[in-house]
This record gives sequence, structure tokens and C-alpha cells, in this order.
Amino acid sequence: MRILFIGDIVSRPGRDAVKHVLPGIIKEEEIDFVIANAENLAHGRGATVGTIEEMQDAGVDFFTGGDHLFWHAGFDVDIKDLPVIRPANYPDTVPGEGFKVVETDKGRLLIIDLMGQTFINEPLSNPFIEVDTILDKFKNEKLDGILVEFHGEATSDKVAMGFYLDGRVNALVGTHTHIPTCDEKLLPKGTMYITDIGMTGCIDSVLGVKKEIILDRVVRAKKQKFEWETVGRSEFRSVLVDITTKEIRRVDRKLY
Repeated sequence: MRILFIGDIVSRPGRDAVKHVLPGIIKEEEIDFVIANAENLAHGRGATVGTIEEMQDAGVDFFTGGDHLFWHAGFDVDIKDLPVIRPANYPDTVPGEGFKVVETDKGRLLIIDLMGQTFINEPLSNPFIEVDTILDKFKNEKLDGILVEFHGEATSDKVAMGFYLDGRVNALVGTHTHIPTCDEKLLPKGTMYITDIGMTGCIDSVLGVKKEIILDRVVRAKKQKFEWETVGRSEFRSVLVDITTKEIRRVDRKLY
């Protein structure tokens, strides 16, 4: 089973990048299933039905989220009818599911979405304990793969989670910081791992935000509403995870 996981798709430039390169990558790399993080999909924060459907048309099969997922009004209702999960360690009162088994052409894949507690101001339970609970639910089920996304600010948390799940899941991929890491590897007990896939979107920005706004904040203490960059160079960032061969490698494309 060859899975492509796309990092945080940020705003219109990110969606355009996906539409431009994903169909070709699916063909070239013989991808069986595509997952993408959708928390920045619509106007830089959150997702909408329209932007999810736009990415489905481009070839994305399934979506994960993070702390910005419910930014747009109504998505808490819409998520119930979409192939989208939110962090599993949110309270049960938060709409949606934190994990899901999907049927692919190559078998049954369990996808789990977790969010780190460090430096993230959200009502979260301990993700290490939460993932134990989820895995216990499926200990007697026949699965062909288990993939965990860890949406976190602290790289140390992601590294720790990698070792915690080593040998228990097929892959752990990190998202949220928007900065790609080059530490893709096979952990000692066989779990494929990367700390952060990085964002898909405009690189002539500060994590997707217009650089002038951020410079005003950090240099002149001038606070402005975030505006998401729509012009400039873009990059597509993803990782390929092959559950059969245990291959993990970056699949990135520059759109300039």
C-alpha cells in the first residue's frame, strides 16, 4: 500500500499547487491513497465543504485536521458528512471523529489524528494515553496498515511519540510547523517516521502569512490582522509511505 501524505495545504496557493502536481505524482509514484492536512485549506485557516471538494477533485482521498480546522462557521456540522477527521485527543463534545478505518484498493487502513499539548492552547487530553486507547480498540481487528498524524508545535513531542509507537503502527508523520524536516527514517522497531512534512503553499511568506505583516509585528510591534500571501513562489510538500516495503521518502515539487 503506497500512501502519499501532503503537509498543511495553506490557502489558495496551496490548493493550486496540489491541483497542479498531484495528478502527475499519483501516476508517477503509483499511489494507492492520498491524505492531506486540511486545517489551513480555506483562506489560511480552517476548511470548508467547497475547499475539501476542490482537493478531492484533484485526487486527495482523505483529510486530517488540527487546531484551526473549525475556523469557519458551520464546519462543525459539515465534518460529519466529509472524509475528514480531527485530533482524537479533543473532548468528545467536539464534533467529528479522531480516527477512522478507510477501505483502499490495497486493504483496510486505520488513520489516527493526534495533537500535541505543548505550546498549543486547546482543551486536549494526553495524546500518548489517547493513542493507547484507540489502538486497544483495534487489537483484535484485521488491518492492513496503521498511520498516525501528530499535529504538534514541539519537535521533541513528535520524536517521543515516534519512539512510543515504534513497532505498533506502520508510520507516524508530523505536521503543523509548516517547516519541512529531512529526518525521514525507519525507527528501530520498524515504524516509518518524519518530524514534519512542511506546508504546501507560498514560500515567499512567513508560514503562509504575508511577510510584511509579520515584520511589522516583530520589528515595530505593529499588530495587524493576518493576511495570507497569494502571490510568489509555491512548493508542494509531501511524503510517500509504502507499508509493504517500509519505504518513506519526501516527494516535494517546486512550482517556479
